[in-house]
Amino acid sequence: MTAYLFTPPATPSLAIEGRSERYPVGRIFCVGRNYHAHAVEMGRPVDKAAERPFYFTKTPTALVESGATIAYPPQTGNYHYEMELVLAIGKAGFEVPADQAHELVFGYACGLDMTRRDLQLVARDKGRPWDLGKDFEQSAVASSIVPMPGVVLERGAIELSVNGQTKQRSDLDKLIWNIREILADLSLFYHLQPGDLIYTGTPEGVGAVVAGDRIEGRVEGVGTIGLNIAAA
Repeated sequence: MTAYLFTPPATPSLAIEGRSERYPVGRIFCVGRNYHAHAVEMGRPVDKAAERPFYFTKTPTALVESGATIAYPPQTGNYHYEMELVLAIGKAGFEVPADQAHELVFGYACGLDMTRRDLQLVARDKGRPWDLGKDFEQSAVASSIVPMPGVVLERGAIELSVNGQTKQRSDLDKLIWNIREILADLSLFYHLQPGDLIYTGTPEGVGAVVAGDRIEGRVEGVGTIGLNIAAA
């Protein structure tokens, strides 16, 4: 039996609808600027004909389950929500053709890519990594996973509200790079594995929240997500 200097953290995981087993999370990938209207609102329009997807990662220990109450994070004055469809991988794959990408799909969840926007924009404008703005404690929120083995979602409403007021509303058919294209491209760079989550991008309407706010979101055919923001 291996002896550790201190107790290792528990494996991050998510509930699975209709099953007693939990989904162990190994890695979290996020697709940047994957809705045209959001890319425009961020001042970085995307030309799909001349570009390819780009990604950033979040530490699995940043994972928070839907319904939680989390503290307003440190070192930011511009804390944003980003509502997303989350893809859960169920089968290993490398250099996967787009027409076979469905074989990797285990299921889907609703996600919130919480962002320290001020820190992200400083890093972006200086050509630095986004880690301080994107990869921090409790920044990856997810609902339980709905098993849909082999199913590629191509359409469905995605929306978010803050304190009951709708802030984001779009459809999955507006993804710049769809699920098949994301899986085919990302699998050129990584050997995708069961336990990988992919946050597929957020539509327009991102904005700031403060202590006391209640965030609620949904993806049609997948489910809902909720998050409460407490004081720092």
